[in-house]
Amino acid sequence: MAPPLLKLDGIRLTFGGTPLLDGTGLMVGPGERVALVGRNGSGKSTLLKIAAGLVEPQDGEVFRQPTATVRYLPQAPDWQGFSTVRAYVEAGLGPADDINRVALVIDRLGLTGEEDPATLSGGEARRAALARVLAPEPDLLLLDEPTNHLDLATIEWLEDELQRSTSALVTISHDRRFLEKVSRSTVWLDRGVTRRIDKGFAHFEDWRDKLLEEEERDHQKLGRQIAREEHWLRYGVTARRKRNVRRLGELHALRERHSTHRRAEGVATMTASDAAESGKLVIEAKGLVKSYDGLTVVRDFSTRILRGDRVGLVGPNGAGKTTLINLLTGMLEPDAGTVRLGANLEIAMLDQKRALDPQETLAHFLTDGRGDSVVVNGEERHVVSYMKDFLFKPEQARTPIRELSGGERARLVLARLLARPANLLVLDEPTNDLDMETLDLLQELVEGFPGTVLLVSHDRDFLDRTVTSTIAPAGDGRWIEYAGGYSDMMAQRKGEELERRKTRTASENAKPKSAEPAQKAGSKKLSYKQKFALETLPQKIEALTGEIETLEAKLSDPALYARDVTAFDRFTKELDEKRILRERSEEEWLELEMLREEIEGG
Repeated sequence: MAPPLLKLDGIRLTFGGTPLLDGTGLMVGPGERVALVGRNGSGKSTLLKIAAGLVEPQDGEVFRQPTATVRYLPQAPDWQGFSTVRAYVEAGLGPADDINRVALVIDRLGLTGEEDPATLSGGEARRAALARVLAPEPDLLLLDEPTNHLDLATIEWLEDELQRSTSALVTISHDRRFLEKVSRSTVWLDRGVTRRIDKGFAHFEDWRDKLLEEEERDHQKLGRQIAREEHWLRYGVTARRKRNVRRLGELHALRERHSTHRRAEGVATMTASDAAESGKLVIEAKGLVKSYDGLTVVRDFSTRILRGDRVGLVGPNGAGKTTLINLLTGMLEPDAGTVRLGANLEIAMLDQKRALDPQETLAHFLTDGRGDSVVVNGEERHVVSYMKDFLFKPEQARTPIRELSGGERARLVLARLLARPANLLVLDEPTNDLDMETLDLLQELVEGFPGTVLLVSHDRDFLDRTVTSTIAPAGDGRWIEYAGGYSDMMAQRKGEELERRKTRTASENAKPKSAEPAQKAGSKKLSYKQKFALETLPQKIEALTGEIETLEAKLSDPALYARDVTAFDRFTKELDEKRILRERSEEEWLELEMLREEIEGG
């Protein structure tokens, strides 16, 4: 068995009070793909920093294979001392790394390399930081929230890049679909300790819920056992005559276990403050046009948004999503076209920049400096009580915002937004930095909101679960609205592309030709090779599917890696190859089937 690239064992770290990490472990072998998950504030980023050698634990073993190369992607990169993105990325190379990969990776991430790091947008900064850790092709990649601020196209490129890479991977992310695609093992950091399942993130939530149910049952059993023992001490005949010292000692030990047990943390409670119902028509836009410096961002866009609609906007960074939102809400004047807002609109808006005063306290931020109360749904509540709904502790009321984690800041901004009465929620990138439990609650809030929602997001899973229609760019400033979520939009676009191909082919076949070519066109048919492929490809696809299922079953064995790492690596490589081959075969069959239909239709 190959030695691990990284091994953390018995890691302990406390910043006063309850230990953040309490006997935590993490082991990563060559080629492994690990999702590190847990609540915001559970210590995931700290554990990753310990793995990268940036933080020293107070106790425990840290082993990194001396010959292994490790690259760490922080949430907030340090650009100091670098005048261009290229210089920043090259500084991440080791002596044996290929400098030519710098230009390749920078280009694939949509940068030139000549950008000034100080002027980068959030998405550009994240892409530059990714280029720095991907260019060296290290043995081990440690990625902290790699998808934050990335658009969907870049996220999908990153998924493909990580799936092709031979680097071992440990990643923290709130993006469910990203984790499902890149992980093969999942490590859950909860209440200071880690537990592992040797399956990808897709299996994690069912496994976690089962563990928590078993833990709660065990805790209740322990409580009942203590009650029985205490009853024996008070009323047992033997106890009245002579106390059993051993049994008394066991009772003390049970009480200690029961009192020191760290219960699973609660969940946030999110409820939007209701405003009076808006009119049935919320927004009507006709022929909207908006340009900047000669570049048309929105061209001839029209839509009708009714009460109860939940509309998602997707597209690359810089495509104009925020501009379109501002046009639709009347915050920005169009160059041409009209926007009509419905009656009784009360708008609550979450800006993706979320500018916060780092010196301001949580209580002051939530109350706008007006005492210690917040009015929610017409009822006055003490700010500490309201903070608890969003998982803040009472002692954090006077804490400066600068001391909050990224996830805590996101929750704080949502807490203030949801206290405002609204019947139109405008959420620009609301999922950034939220943990999955809070994302689930936000999803439920959006789904159950009685008013109307406009939502900008790059989180495909969140969009699929919440929106009723999706607006996406179609190039040259044009925007198209599709029914359903992100996956529905992609399916409709694929169908549209197939129809365009059919129409284009039919148009080409219908062009007037000379008598001789016309005769040849009339006798057009599939070649023998094409016919053979059309007949045999379904069986090939079916066989590949069976082989993929067999390999997936082998890799799902949690003991395989420990028993035979060579076989594990071989099966993993074969699985990737089979998936690619099946995808290519499906595309080939689809093209041939379309060609057959065109010939028979002609």
